[in-house]
Amino acid sequence: MRLCFPRISTATLSVALTSLFLAHSPNASAQRLPQSVKPEHYTLTLAPDIKNATFTGRESIDVAVEEPVDAIVLNSAEIKFQSVTTVLNGKTLTAKVTEDADKQQATLDFGQKLAPGKLKLEIRYTGILNNELRGFYLSKTAKRNYAVTQFESTDARRAFPSFDEPAFKATFAVTLVVDKGDTAISNTNIIHDVPESGDRHAITFATTPKMSTYLVAFLVGDFQCLSGSSDGVPIRACATPDQVQYGAFALKTAEYVLHYYNTYFGIKYPMPKLDMIAIPDFEAGAMENFGAITYRESDMLLDSSHASVGAQRRVGLVVAHEMAHQWFGDMVTLKWWDNTWLNEGFATWMEAKPLEAWKPEWRMEQEVANDNQGTLNLDSQRVTRTIRAKADTPDEINEMFDGISYGKAGAMLLMVENYLGKETFRQGVHKYLAAHLYGNATAEDFWNTQAEVSHKPVDKIMDSLVSQPGVPILTFSPEQGTNVSVAQQRFFLNSNVKSDKSESWTLPVCFKTPGDEHCEVVASGQQSLSAPSAPFLFANAEGKGYYRSSYPESVYRQLISHVESDLSPEERISLLGDEWALTRSGKSSVDAYLDLVTAIRNDQSAEVISQALASLNSIDSQIASTPEERAQFSAWVRTNFGPALKNLGDPQPADTADKRELRAELLVLVAELGNDPDAIAEAKAITARNLTDPASVDPTIAGAALNIAARNGDEALFNQLQKNSREALNAQDRANALRALELFRDPALQKRALEYAVSGQVRNQDAAAFLATELRIRDTQDSAWQFIQDNWDKVTAQFTTFGGSYVVGATGAFCSADRAGQVAEFFNTHKVAASERALARAKNQINDCIDLRAAQEPSLKSWLSKQ
Repeated sequence: MRLCFPRISTATLSVALTSLFLAHSPNASAQRLPQSVKPEHYTLTLAPDIKNATFTGRESIDVAVEEPVDAIVLNSAEIKFQSVTTVLNGKTLTAKVTEDADKQQATLDFGQKLAPGKLKLEIRYTGILNNELRGFYLSKTAKRNYAVTQFESTDARRAFPSFDEPAFKATFAVTLVVDKGDTAISNTNIIHDVPESGDRHAITFATTPKMSTYLVAFLVGDFQCLSGSSDGVPIRACATPDQVQYGAFALKTAEYVLHYYNTYFGIKYPMPKLDMIAIPDFEAGAMENFGAITYRESDMLLDSSHASVGAQRRVGLVVAHEMAHQWFGDMVTLKWWDNTWLNEGFATWMEAKPLEAWKPEWRMEQEVANDNQGTLNLDSQRVTRTIRAKADTPDEINEMFDGISYGKAGAMLLMVENYLGKETFRQGVHKYLAAHLYGNATAEDFWNTQAEVSHKPVDKIMDSLVSQPGVPILTFSPEQGTNVSVAQQRFFLNSNVKSDKSESWTLPVCFKTPGDEHCEVVASGQQSLSAPSAPFLFANAEGKGYYRSSYPESVYRQLISHVESDLSPEERISLLGDEWALTRSGKSSVDAYLDLVTAIRNDQSAEVISQALASLNSIDSQIASTPEERAQFSAWVRTNFGPALKNLGDPQPADTADKRELRAELLVLVAELGNDPDAIAEAKAITARNLTDPASVDPTIAGAALNIAARNGDEALFNQLQKNSREALNAQDRANALRALELFRDPALQKRALEYAVSGQVRNQDAAAFLATELRIRDTQDSAWQFIQDNWDKVTAQFTTFGGSYVVGATGAFCSADRAGQVAEFFNTHKVAASERALARAKNQINDCIDLRAAQEPSLKSWLSKQ
């Protein structure tokens, strides 16, 4: 599953992810099923009644009773049992069903002890097609409703009684009885389609390989599809009839990616087909159902003739992420959700690889480096967790889908791959997958395999990162000769938090050299490493290390002098990220950081400028507290980045993808932070042209210009965008218009935007994120906070699985003691499910901002006065 956030940045992860540090009830483990009965095969027939939002189910489960039991316990939620029977010694037994709604379990008591052996459970039941975007649910358009599924992680039990845990793998034979005009999609290919009474037909699918319940999928409606193939596997991109034409780019991506993965893994894609289906109402970004991947429309569909580089890359990444899961997660599955990273971390690490090969102009390695900076900052907060963490209840399991399982685990794998070498690491991946095909695995299974293949201490490296929370900071000090002393401790973004001296990691450290990088392993709190002879000391070659680096002042100043001439873009991103983190922690000063930003002001990498832009935004919103300081800061931005924007000139057809994105980044920097009237006027002009004649505007600059125009927009623009958010032909344009509505600074338009978010005209999957964004932006957060308090019932009506945590976490963008008190008081009396730790994190972030401003504002004033 890929969560729906635009990129893994510090701000996004702070608000767009579920709680990171898990609280457990004493009886949580009781929600696990007994191991005494295991499923082997499900035969399912479901008949959805979309008009009445119900369904009926006929199910048989072939189970193996492995030890004598008094009853059989399985998972069930919002299911009404009609009958449960089995045949034992030629006699039909009827079960008494006892349900435990809190545990989401049903106990089947057949009135006698069941001996070890094989049984077939026959179950008749009914259920509801809910509006909660989970289980078997309704997805709606203006024209009709669809019946679709989202089962990860614990919601298959809402569609059929089941052993709904990942280690209980079984095969599935599915039949869907649907209306005459509808079709159905499931994990495998259709093998029968026969008429049923009452203008219905029964569609039967081929039996699946062994798989976990959360990977089963059913979709019913008038979906239409584009068709292609790769390596002999049929591939389809499907959507509602009015959107199907926008699936061509995703289809082309999937064709390339499937061949790439077949080659990389050395294990062929095993399913008879691959479908990708865009769903109008869908909370996650996408879901890796085996052979039937589901997506948000905006994460799969785009108009490739007028889509920004970022939109194309986003769709490419989501497609590649979910397809990686067909191996990591679907073929080889975690044993339990405490190792969620075995699914999500692997897919996050893998997703950029095929795109690097297919679209080298996208510079995927730079985007990965940028995303990793956000992950490091997330994991440097006071509230974090270990990669592998205890998770027993459904709420706790859902909390595992966060920036630690995705970002930190992916970054760890990238570091280990860089240390071992790509081919050695690939061989370890192949051996791990081959050893556990159609089975389940643990973290130890993976790192022991890599250690065996590489003969290097991968097990110690990964165990230290998987089993400990937080980020290490490595302090490097040159010694005599080429030796370098390195000390390590845990790093926090707040200087008032003290490290535990006993914490240490085993880490590969790769030094920058004139030739190949030179890697050594740090394994203690203080040691001396042999560094190669080089013109300067930089201890994170390629920017792939999962640690923060700190250098003496003289070494840092030397790095500034070499930053543009001798460091790669990924290394420049790493250096910027380290120095900004050190500034936030009080280990360095904002003037030293701004000296580094000044040195990269003419950088030609969009991702380097993007990294700088994020921190400059933070300086403007979190450190500068007066209009005078912000005016001085804007003047500095205009002086230093205005010429770079001007030198790029107008967009040209021959511009590279990176140049197009660089122009967009600089326009945002100069217009928004620089408050440059010419840049703002240019953005408004671009937006006006794009709204009337999209073909005349580069879509990459158009997206940046739209946001600038919205921040400075009037009622006429607001009205146009509100209409486009509902009526634009493709999902990307609707999503762009909706996001722009969050940005208007006019108080009356802010109020209209907030009312629109909770009006029912914005899909639930988008509404909570809309409110969270309004809370994060300095110009809108006060009105958003008041609106949320005044309209709490309407706000909570928008919450889905992750939505409440988005909103609670977004309050961490405030920066005053008064707001800290208000946030604590309000959420003390207005509880939001699964957000206790999100609230703790938000309160910490507010206090961190207060501390940051107090520590760094004098330095900022002094530095600005000298410019």
